[in-house]
Amino acid sequence: MSYPTSRRQFLSSLGISAAAMPFVLNLPSLGLGNEQAAATRKKRLVVMFSPNGIVPNAFWPDEEGENFTLKESLQPLEPFKEKSLILHGVCDKIRGDGDGHMRGIGCLLTGIELFPGNIQGGSDTPAGWSTGISIDQEIKNHLQKNEATRTRFGSLEFGVMVPDRADTWTRMVYAGPNKPIAPIDDPYQMFGKLYGRLKDQESLRSVLDDLQGDLKKISSIVSSEDKKLLDEHATFVRELEQELKAGDGKSLTHAVPQLELGIKEENDNIPKISKLQIELMVNSFAADFARVATLQYTNSVGGARMKWLGVEKGHHELSHEPDSNEDVQKQLARINKWYCEQMAYLAKRLAETPEPGGSGSLLDNTTIMWTNELGKGNSHTPDNVPFVLVGGGLDFKMGRSHKFKRVAHNRLLLSLAHGMGHSIEKFGNPKFCEEGPLALS
Repeated sequence: MSYPTSRRQFLSSLGISAAAMPFVLNLPSLGLGNEQAAATRKKRLVVMFSPNGIVPNAFWPDEEGENFTLKESLQPLEPFKEKSLILHGVCDKIRGDGDGHMRGIGCLLTGIELFPGNIQGGSDTPAGWSTGISIDQEIKNHLQKNEATRTRFGSLEFGVMVPDRADTWTRMVYAGPNKPIAPIDDPYQMFGKLYGRLKDQESLRSVLDDLQGDLKKISSIVSSEDKKLLDEHATFVRELEQELKAGDGKSLTHAVPQLELGIKEENDNIPKISKLQIELMVNSFAADFARVATLQYTNSVGGARMKWLGVEKGHHELSHEPDSNEDVQKQLARINKWYCEQMAYLAKRLAETPEPGGSGSLLDNTTIMWTNELGKGNSHTPDNVPFVLVGGGLDFKMGRSHKFKRVAHNRLLLSLAHGMGHSIEKFGNPKFCEEGPLALS
């Protein structure tokens, strides 16, 4: 007597269809979370982006180590201070074609130069897309190769008011050289990607009912050859019906979220769109739809007008004001504090959501990394690019403020991969990886 050798074979032996696999593989009661060890936990990574640099004296802690004080822009992380990691001194050393904003976002997650191109920006040379894959997609590909870590989508790319145009300033995720991935910045479109299949099932089921009846009617008046063909069609329809039954919404491991309707994609709705996207991301993790996600707010040189903060001018315009303009610097610090509030809200929602089939919360198994394309907006410096991490997903030693001495951000990208179980020795431009990953564990 032979026994199923994998969780997929076991579910197949029960008549569960392939279409239903993503919904039921992680049901705690089945005990199928991992063939190797039930205790193996899911690790997740989220990269959150906001543009135009930060105000250093309102952002970076003065202290190094475990005893540090959060400045104004990072104060929303106070409830998660012991789960936070603040990395000062990480620099984007990638140069080449493109202006600071273009290289800032295009090399942020790829760690490698941009192609020459015809997209002109600022006073520097024009450029094209990145010449390499981004670290989130590198990690996703690694996870998708292993049945124990494979998920329905692999990765999810969320956006908030990202422009429709496709250019180097609007893309930070790359599937490979010259292969930018557009984030989904419409929450309703993202909902459709995650859960639209449930509605599709209802309409398809009614079509199949009619089709079955039609096949029966015509089978009595056709030749034996045609009848054989109809029987094959009928078998196909019956298989589809079985898949529909097996993939019903009842197989979901969590409730489908209810979205507030009628929120238009426009500047003043950014706070509402942000909240919707965060809720969808948390739900996608609870369902184990993906273990890698990105959340991109606007774009490099993003010009959001944060009127809900009392800020009337566009973010990018303000970021070019000199340090001597104290009123504008206060507004910029307030803008970054709002972005930090979004990170804190995501952390809160993850923290209050139990890990399905595991121990602790989603936040205990997820690391959020918030970053930017520049260290400072008015100087366009690629030095001291902000990297702030929250959560326990990568087993880093949290609750610390680090002050590095101009380390290449490629080394941080390596650390992310290693934390997710992908022990690569180089990523992006190899000359910036010679000293290996940053020691964060």
